[in-house]
Amino acid sequence: MDFVRLDPADNVVTATRALEVGHAVDGTATNVLIPSGHKIATRDIAKRGEIRKYAQFIGLASEDIAAGDHIHTHNVAFRNAETAYEFGTDMRPVKPATGDTFMGYRRNNGRVGTRNYIAIITSVNCSATAARRIADHFTPDRLADYPNVDGVVAFVHGTGCGMVGDGEGFEALQRVMWGYARHPNHAGVLMVGLGCEMNQIDWLLEAYGLKQSETFQVMNIQNVAGLQRTIDAGIAKIEAMLPIANEARRTECPVSELMVALQCGGSDAWSGVTANPALGYACDLLAAQGGTGVLAETPEIYGAEHLLTRRAVSREIGEKLIGLVEWWKDYTTRNKGSMDNNPSPGNKKGGLTTILEKSLGAAAKGGTSPLTGVYKYAEPVTASGFTFMDSPGYDPASVTGQIAGGCNMVVFTTGRGSAFGSKPAPTIKVATNAELYGRMPDDMDVNAGEMLTGGVTLEEKGREIYEMILRVASGEASKSEAQGLGDYEFVPWQIGAVM
Repeated sequence: MDFVRLDPADNVVTATRALEVGHAVDGTATNVLIPSGHKIATRDIAKRGEIRKYAQFIGLASEDIAAGDHIHTHNVAFRNAETAYEFGTDMRPVKPATGDTFMGYRRNNGRVGTRNYIAIITSVNCSATAARRIADHFTPDRLADYPNVDGVVAFVHGTGCGMVGDGEGFEALQRVMWGYARHPNHAGVLMVGLGCEMNQIDWLLEAYGLKQSETFQVMNIQNVAGLQRTIDAGIAKIEAMLPIANEARRTECPVSELMVALQCGGSDAWSGVTANPALGYACDLLAAQGGTGVLAETPEIYGAEHLLTRRAVSREIGEKLIGLVEWWKDYTTRNKGSMDNNPSPGNKKGGLTTILEKSLGAAAKGGTSPLTGVYKYAEPVTASGFTFMDSPGYDPASVTGQIAGGCNMVVFTTGRGSAFGSKPAPTIKVATNAELYGRMPDDMDVNAGEMLTGGVTLEEKGREIYEMILRVASGEASKSEAQGLGDYEFVPWQIGAVM
């Protein structure tokens, strides 16, 4: 098939390959060359007429468009979505299932990890070099005697001082630090600060009730008296943790202990047709077993949030989601931007025209099961099933929040290509099209393009993703892990003024 029609109500179809002028398409013929993944008008659309895809509004015609024309940024205008919200009107509960398991690390507090790292977490950028040098000391050769330890990782960032000592930005950073400090994929934690920063480690310990122990240590450069002494002391602390961390063993755990970050980046027109719906099906399988899927990137559900509120298990949860979208609308207005600034040049080259079109495809990662919870950035996710977390659309910042919230796995769909990876939660990457899968074989774990070219069904590809989640959660290395990605993708979202 040379094109895909997603819904009978649509007035566009999407080309599955580049189409020459005069090519027959759905009762019309192309008037110009149509790039692969781009939209074709299937009927005349008058200026200011609505363009519809997924049976939803994605933009207005900025000029008269003839059947067979290429529809893209040159003739489509963005308009803010005008949405009437409903709550709980599209409830499709999953059929409960049990029995699936994976091999995970059961921690003393009952939580389950999929990896066994020792983390070095910085409170401020001023301690980043110390943390990196401590982690760099623990080469593969030095860790050879500790085969059950996946590595020593430094989580460093560019903030922590020059910020307001309360409010959204400060609270978000503290939630990130707390989430990583207590993450079940960490067998040990060393927190390193400077000493005079706004983001004081002692405040974090007091606020979240964290207690120092053999496997949870803190230190400040100013108290230790210098960079090199801090590095030496940090190395000694990690060396003492390694034998304890190495005692951890994988045991059989139910799928209900999995929390998966649902993520996309470098999206194209096929994201919402292949990889995202397949991941959504996997999310439904996870939810049926009592596991949790966490969708994020609030700017990338704008224009599709009304479909999610219809799945909210309560009006309160639906209204929390709307409140997040309203915050982002105000935020972009205050900064003289537009919600339609989100689609990147790569997204547009891949056929996505407006944020509304992008969001409708992105929301498909959440499957069809009920929306059971809505959370602030990096807030602990406590509900099972399909949930949502506020975050930017910037992938590293978004995933950092999801991991801090408790995600012990990440699945990342991409159409343009991505070299993303994460620690301590491993990332599985899903290609939306076969061409990308063939071009980046060392980066892509799953080829969802087979849904277009290989006759593979949504259900088959969704189950393939689900089963890979279980294997990687049990210790199989994903492609990004095999390449050592994840040391530089820790990016807490900076909100508010830099002082």
